[in-house]
Amino acid sequence: MTAILDKCKEGDRKAQFELYNQYSKAMYNICVRIVNNLEEAEDILQESFLSAFKNLHQFNGTSSFGAWLKRIVVNHSINHVKKRRLDLVEMEENNISSIPEKEEKDIDLILNIDRIREAIQLLPDGYRIVFSLYLLEGYDHREISQILSISESASKSQYSRAKKKLKDILKVSL
Repeated sequence: MTAILDKCKEGDRKAQFELYNQYSKAMYNICVRIVNNLEEAEDILQESFLSAFKNLHQFNGTSSFGAWLKRIVVNHSINHVKKRRLDLVEMEENNISSIPEKEEKDIDLILNIDRIREAIQLLPDGYRIVFSLYLLEGYDHREISQILSISESASKSQYSRAKKKLKDILKVSL
C-alpha cells in the first residue's frame, strides 16, 4: 500500500486511479447513506478524492489509509448536508403514508435488506445521518457529536429517535 501511496503523492494518475478503484465503492456507499441522494453522493465522492489526493502529504500512517479517507468522505458529506441548512436537532416528521407497500408477502432476506434500506432513506436527514454514522459506520456518540457539532446527548437522542422512527416505518410497510 505504501508504494501506491508514494506514487499518488508524486501525482501518478495511474496510481491515483488504482487507489480510487480500490476505495470508491465503499466510500460512495457512505456518501449515499449520509446525503440520501445518488447524484449528490457522486459529486461528494469526487470532491473527497480530490481533497484526499491534494492533502495526501498530511496522511501520516497512524491509521489506515481507508480510515483516513473515510473521515474525509464523512466530513464532506456532513458539510454538504449542513449547506442545505438542516437543523440536526429539531426534526420535521416525514409523512409515513408515502412509504411504498410491498406486494409480495413472501419476503426473503434480500427483500428485508432492501426494505430496511428504503426505510432508512425515509428517515429525516438528521436521524439518518446519526443512525448511519453510529450503526453503519461505527462511530461512537462522542465522535458523532464532534463531527456534527452537536452535544453527545443530542447524538444519542437522534439515534434513539431514528430507531423508533425506523421501527414505525417498517411496521407500516408490512
